[in-house]
Amino acid sequence: MGAMLGLLNLIMMIIRNKYKTKQLDDNILEIGYIIEMALTIGLFMLTIGCFLGGVWANESWGRYWSWDSKETWALVGILVYSVVLHLRLIPKLNTQFIKSSMSLLAILVILMTYLGVNYYLSGMHSYGQGTPTGIPVYVYLILVAVGAIILLAYKAENEHKNQDKKHKSLSSIG
Repeated sequence: MGAMLGLLNLIMMIIRNKYKTKQLDDNILEIGYIIEMALTIGLFMLTIGCFLGGVWANESWGRYWSWDSKETWALVGILVYSVVLHLRLIPKLNTQFIKSSMSLLAILVILMTYLGVNYYLSGMHSYGQGTPTGIPVYVYLILVAVGAIILLAYKAENEHKNQDKKHKSLSSIG
């Protein structure tokens, strides 16, 4: 949910300079709040899932944690989403652009936990014990598209900031 809303927010940032409405600015801000709430709920659920997986592992194998690739990537997911949520505490990184783009990029860790570990790494939770299959071409195309959207949103945000500075300087002169 956070990644999809982050993508929506980035697209709205790109088109904001074309339509220049206050409503679009308000929508970007509101979606930013929803992203934060969705990521908080997701992080909470991911943490509980990791904890319950450890309890299940202790009952099944006699130990809570074995540093298997799936367990390790689940922990990486918890850490990445914790960092994304705590970026708002750093004033220079507390922007809608950073929040949206990081929420979009953070889903890559979850995809690695689910698909990458299952099919490309070996371990107790994977199917990748044989020869790994190649990475499909559409994965590269999606990554290029996401990178392009983030780059276009970055340029649009810089242009929007420059316009705001120009309007503030003109209003202070008059």
